[in-house]
Formats: sequence, structure tokens, C-alpha cells
Amino acid sequence: MSWFWNTMTESLLSTFFEKVFERVADPLISGLFQNKGFDQTLLDKLKTVLVKVDVVLSDAEEKQLTNLKVRKWVNELKDTIYHADDLLDEIITIRKLEAEVKVNQVLELLLCFLDLSSMPKLDKDIEPKLKDIVEKLESLANLGHLNLIESVRGKPPALLPSTSVVDISEMFGRENDKAVLKKILLNDNSQEKGIPVIAIVGIGGIGKTTLAQLVYNDPDVTKHFKARAWVHVTEECDVFKLTQIIFESVTSKSCIFTDLNILQVKLKKTLMKKRFLLVLDDIWKKFDIWDLLSGPLKDEGQSRSRVIVTTRNEHVASLMRPVFIHRLLHLSDGDCGRLFAKHAFNTSNSDDPILTEIGQKIVTKCAGLPLAAKTLGCLLHSKVEAEEWDRILNSTIWDLPDNDEGGCSGILPALYLSYYHLPSHLKQCFVYCSIFPKGYKFEKEKLVLLWMAEGFLEHPNIKNSMEEVGYEYFCELLSRSFFQPSSSDESCFVMHDLVNDLAQFASGEFSCKFENGKHHGISKKARYFAYLMDQFDDSEKFVFLSETEFLRTFLSLRISDTIECSSVCRMVADVWLPGLKHLRVLSFSYPTLTGLQDKSFDKLIHLRYLDLSHTLINKLPSSTCFLYNLQTLLLSSCTNLTELPEKIVILTKLRHLNVSETKLEEMPPKFGNLTSLQLLTDFVVCKNSNSGSDIGELGKFSYLRSTLSILKLENVVKADDASKAELKSKKYLKELVFKWTPATTTHHVNEVLNELQPHENLKKLTIENYGGTAFPNWLGNAIFSNMVVLRLNNCKYCTSFPPLGQLSSLQELLITKMEGLERLEDNQFYGTGQTGFQPFRSLKTLKFTELRHWRHWIHSAHGGEDFPSLQELQIQQCPKFIGSLPRHPSSTNREISGCPRFEEEEELTRRVQPQASTDQEEELARRVRPRRC
Repeated sequence: MSWFWNTMTESLLSTFFEKVFERVADPLISGLFQNKGFDQTLLDKLKTVLVKVDVVLSDAEEKQLTNLKVRKWVNELKDTIYHADDLLDEIITIRKLEAEVKVNQVLELLLCFLDLSSMPKLDKDIEPKLKDIVEKLESLANLGHLNLIESVRGKPPALLPSTSVVDISEMFGRENDKAVLKKILLNDNSQEKGIPVIAIVGIGGIGKTTLAQLVYNDPDVTKHFKARAWVHVTEECDVFKLTQIIFESVTSKSCIFTDLNILQVKLKKTLMKKRFLLVLDDIWKKFDIWDLLSGPLKDEGQSRSRVIVTTRNEHVASLMRPVFIHRLLHLSDGDCGRLFAKHAFNTSNSDDPILTEIGQKIVTKCAGLPLAAKTLGCLLHSKVEAEEWDRILNSTIWDLPDNDEGGCSGILPALYLSYYHLPSHLKQCFVYCSIFPKGYKFEKEKLVLLWMAEGFLEHPNIKNSMEEVGYEYFCELLSRSFFQPSSSDESCFVMHDLVNDLAQFASGEFSCKFENGKHHGISKKARYFAYLMDQFDDSEKFVFLSETEFLRTFLSLRISDTIECSSVCRMVADVWLPGLKHLRVLSFSYPTLTGLQDKSFDKLIHLRYLDLSHTLINKLPSSTCFLYNLQTLLLSSCTNLTELPEKIVILTKLRHLNVSETKLEEMPPKFGNLTSLQLLTDFVVCKNSNSGSDIGELGKFSYLRSTLSILKLENVVKADDASKAELKSKKYLKELVFKWTPATTTHHVNEVLNELQPHENLKKLTIENYGGTAFPNWLGNAIFSNMVVLRLNNCKYCTSFPPLGQLSSLQELLITKMEGLERLEDNQFYGTGQTGFQPFRSLKTLKFTELRHWRHWIHSAHGGEDFPSLQELQIQQCPKFIGSLPRHPSSTNREISGCPRFEEEEELTRRVQPQASTDQEEELARRVRPRRC
């Protein structure tokens, strides 16, 4: 393996070659050929031709830009490698399954209850299929007519320092632009009727969106406008969808309306008498829906509100009758150079005169485009040799033709250079993102799971988990500006439109997406497909699936949470799915999908990612249990789902199981067999281990991460059973939810919770419907120094608190429906510590809700404030509360409601105190907002 690695170039296909080479070397492959009497020279020939072709891939990847013959050769080669990978993956999967059946009695026992005729079997045509693949590769290896040059071997490029944060506020040469726009936004003296529109116009990559972001997030602007909304406008504009996005942005709620008129009436009412700012980013063509879209935005006095639009086309902007058009110009060489230098140089080479000189020449080629300067700077940050910088400067890629020869029209040379010099493993991850529509917001975690399903994260010699490798890759692409944070959703990311174009070009005919109500044709070589459910509800448009049998990804995407429903899902599931037997990723997240046939997944031996979330299914097809390679199963918000199939425990490669917001009644027996699980959102405890799994099965999951909810804890009847969950050893869990069913009583409940002590790394804990009379001692233990959120809900029999003040990092404490509490005493609540101990030193939010018998808060005598960091104190629906409040900062916002006795006492105290100044009264009114209920 090492000798093959040393010949590796950094072509996109290099990682594919490495993967196929590893599969060929697998003993399961060689053993099969030996046992079946197949021609073993085929394997040697395959290795030889892979090495022969691999050394010219880097040159081919560059020449394909201007040479259609080379591009066609690369595509044929890639298509053949995909076929090889499919065949080898199928062989290894079936051989492993056969081997496990022989040695695993549990698996054998379970399989005997299934329809064994559905079990995957080796194709009789394995040898002739592999022979065809080898012959095709050997034919492609005869490439003298293409004049491809073997690449020079060198060390792999160093990785950039990974970071999950990108500084979008960096500003070089845009200070004046920002000041001009800010002045217009903050000027309330406009005489315009309606809402003034400000247009930012400029070519792609010039920084229109970045400038709009800088203004949108400016502190003075955010303070000035009471409501703000950011909308990325797709090429095909839909007035309903845009209105829906605006509504959800300003209300922070999902839109439940399906009628445009009703939606616009609601939006108009929401914005009435509010000064708001709307950004419509990246309008491509004639925006003839503006009059209809702006209807609910117009109101008397709304001239103080503003709309910013960004577009490449000034004619498009003029149709919206802007009060001001800001034409964004190229950066000067000086400003462009400063932006480039910030990303290109590090402490070891910032003063290198040779690199500085070469860098200045590269900056000139960037032609004042910030996107080009930043992307190339990120690329060169990891290169410290002048020869490497010089190679970038003199690359033929700078001479990309302006016409469509080679299909590269519209691709910025600087962007392609950055892509060309990516390590191969990052190239395949980036190119996969070509299936995302322009402006689509994606989550890091979900994208990493898609990469994992496609096999991009498999590295036998790396100790880190595949998920950890994926996060590193993501941060690399983020650091290199291929991804950027979403302007409208902090948890999501997007690709710049020009970067999206680059990904589509690099993927070529191997990926296809339906967006903006249309698609641009699909090749039989296509492997990756995605479409927007919001825009496609016509099953006839999916007839092409009958001709694309080698698809690896079928991904349904959504822009909004409300989708009317799709006629596509039934047609895809019943008619085309059986033929898509090479799928690795299948997303059927259709809101109207009510069920699937038992044999729906019979042929999907390669499937690793299955998303059925938000569907109406009440059970999984039995064939799910034959998805031997399945890594990710997403069933969130399947509100009719009540059970998982018993044989799901066969799927020992399953790593992510999301069953949140379902109605599961129990986990199947022997659930602990799924020892590879990294994410398990919910575990429903069963009392009878014969019909389901008891809590002890959790003890077999050593690698659980993120969040775990343990439900129906009333079914744990012995404290010893709870200890078998071994929560104390699960150091990667960040959040735990302990939940009993309401109105249930069990013995030993206090002891059970005591045995559920988590690892001290835990950050968030929720205890709900707990029927014990006291909280466990560990809950207030100072060892939980990482805990930031604690929620105690409906623990109605508890009469006191543990010393929660000892949780040094606790920022949010929410206490609800604790009916047994009558007195809250600081001595217990705060805890004790060493000299200088400060209870609740980090607490920012403290809320008491529906403590119906709580009367007094008994304070201890000690100097200083009790809650030095408190920002919000709420006491709601505590009708008997009459005690005094603790000492807290004067800046704390207090909200007291539904506490009539306390409010009366507060009012009386205020009357007898000396008359406060007007300023003091206003300050007091701001902090104390009593509300009668």
C-alpha cells in the first residue's frame, strides 16, 4: 500500500484510486478469487493499470479545462472507477455478511426468522464484470494521443489551521462604501412614498454580499431597526416562498399558512409601525414579482424602513425603483494586496521578500476581486516555498478561455486554482456539494454524515473516528473559503454562487440537481442527484431515474418547513427505487409518505444513509434489516412510528440513529448489539427484557456523543439495573434528558436517579416528571464544572434543592412545577466552598415557573451579591410567593407575573419609600415588569 501512496498525485480521482486499490488488496477479494477458481491475474492487472493511469491524473485535471478530449477521457476513467468500486464493495459486503453468519450465533438466529431469499448473494457474473472493467481501464491507459505528463512526486501539502469561525467583518477598501450605505439606512428624513430601496450592484466575486453583511450586522443598524430579515433570492423567484422566509425571519416562527393572501395579511400586521430592514441578496434576473412581494411591506410611515438588494445586473435593480444605486468597484491593488496578505502570510514568511514580490504579481492577476484574493491567499498560506508560489503565478489556468470551450465559461481562474491545489480528499468532499442548489443552507453535521456514507472519510491508518475526520475536512474547506457561514442562520453554511458554479463544473456530468423549477439534463454517468421538494411535485420529471441505475445519492432537500406534499414519493418508492441498487444515500423525507413495501430496500446492499424523517410511516420495511452497511438512520419527527423492527440489531455498523419526536414504545430486544452507535437521540426503557431492552443495554454503548434522552424511566425498578447503564463512563455525552411518564409511581425512584450519575463532562441536563422526594447528591457536586444548563421540570414531590450554587459554569437554571417546595433556603441552594467561594458565579438566567406552594426565599447573611452574573430573573405563576428576592446586579431584568402576594408587597414597599427620581423610576420600571394573570 505504501508504494502506491508514494505515487499519489492530488487529482480528484487519486482518492478513488487509493480506495479501489485498498479493496483489491482485501483478503476477502483474493480469497474469493482463489476459492472460486477465478482468474487472479485480473487483480494484478487492475493494480498495475491503476498505478499507470494515476501518475498522469494531475496533468489531465489541468488540461481538461481547455481540451475537450482530455475532459472526455477523465470522465470515462471516473465512470469506470465507479463501476470497479461498486463491484468490489458488493463482493466485500456479501463475503463479510456470510462470515458473520457463520461465527455469530445471534445473527444466525435472527436471520432464520427472516426471508433468506431476500439476503444478498454474490453475482454469478463477477469475473466477467471485473474483466470488462480491467479491459476498459487498459484501453484508457493507452493515452499517447493526449500528451499527458507524469506528475512530479512531492510531499503532500500541509493542512491549514482548522477553525470553525470565519471573520466576515474583515474589511479592506470598503470603509467608504459601508459609510455611504449606513448613512442612507439611518437617515429617517426620506420623503419617499413606500419603502426606500438601496441597490448594491457589481460583478460576481466583487463583495456585494459581504458589504451587505457588514452593514446588516453593524451595531448602529441593528439597534435602529426593530425587525430584520435576510433572504437569498434564487434564480426562479416564488413570491410565496420569499414572503414565507421574510415572515419566519421577523417572527422566529415556522410559517403555517398556505395561502399567499393570508400570509401577507399576517406579515403586514406583524410589521405594522415597526422600522424594519430587509435584504434581498443576489437577484439574478428581472424581478417582476417586486410589486406583489412589497405589498405587505408598505404602510403609512414605513419610509423609515429600508430594503437592500444585491445584484450583478443594474437593469434588474432599476426595475425596483431604487432611491440609490451603489456601484461596487474593484478593490485597489493596495487593498486587494492587504486582503491577500492577511490570508497568505504567516509569522514564518511574512517578511520574505521573494514571496512578497510573487504575491504582488498574483494580486495583480486577481483583478481587484476580493473573493479571488481571499481564496488564493488561503491556498498559499500552507505553501512556504517560493517555487510553489511561482507555480501558482505561472499556471496556465490563468488563461482559461472566456468562451464555453471545455465547459469552463464563468469559472474564475483564481477559484479553480484554489480547487486544483486542494488535497485529493478535500476535492471529493467539495465536489460532492455540487448537488446543493445555489443559496441552499446546509448543516455541518449532516454534510459530514453524507460524506461518510459515500466513503470519503474512510482512512484505515487514522485513529480518529470518521465523524472527527469529517469535521476536520469541513473546517479545512471553511478556512479556505469554499464554505461560508449563512447570513440568516448561525447554525448553517452556504457556498458563494461562484464557488457553487466551480463545484458543478468540477463534478461535471456526475452530479445533477433540480432547482429553480427546472433541471439541465442528466447523464447516464450521474452518481449524485438532489432536488428541492418545495419546487418539484411532478413525478413525470423523474422518469430519468429509469436510465440512471448507477446513482449513489438520491437526496430530497427542503427550503421551508411547510411543504404541501409530493406525488413524487410514491412513484420513486414503488417504481424506480428497486432499480437504484447502487445507492449509498437515500433521503425520503416526504411529509405524505405513509408507508413503504416490505421489500423496498431488498437490493440496496450499498446503502449507508437512510433519511425517512418527517414521514407518516408507522413501521420500517422488514428489508431495512438487510441494509448491512447502514451507518445513519434518521427517523426524527415520524410521529406515527411506534416500533423498530426486532432484527434491526443485526445492523452492527449503525452509528447514528435519530428517533426524536417519534412515539416509540420500547427499544427492541438485544439493542445493545448496536455497539457502533455514536448518536442515539432516545432510548425508551422496557420493563420486560423479553419484549424489549432494559436500561442495562445502554452500558454497551461506549462511544455515545451529543444528546441522549432516556424515556419511561419508571420501568427501571432496581437501582442496580440503572447502574448497568454506565452513564458515568460516557465522557463524550454533552446533554442528557431523564424522563419519567407523568402520573406514574415506582419504588426506589430516588435510588434509581442516584445511580444514573453522568460523567463530569456533561454540559446540559434535564430531569422531567421525577417522582422522588429528593434529588441525588451528585446533582450539586462541584465536579460538574462543565454544566451550563440545568432544567428541573415537574419534580413535584421534591421539597428542597441540592447545592446547585456549586456548579461553577452553570449559566441557565430553569425550575418548573415543583409543587413540593415551600421554602427555598440559601444555605442549601447555594452550597459551600473554600474561602472566597461565590455561589452561582456564572448564572445568567434563573426562572421559577408554577411553584404553586412556594412561599419563602430564606436568605443567608453574607456580603456581596448572590448572583453576580445574573441577566434575567423570572418568577411566574407562583401564587403564594411572598418572600424577598436575593441580591443581584442592578442591571438584571426581572419579570414577576402571576405572584399577586409578592406584587402587592412590592407595591406597598414602593409607596412607603422616599420618592425616587424620574430616572430611578424609569430604571425600576424597566427591570421589574409585574403582570397580572
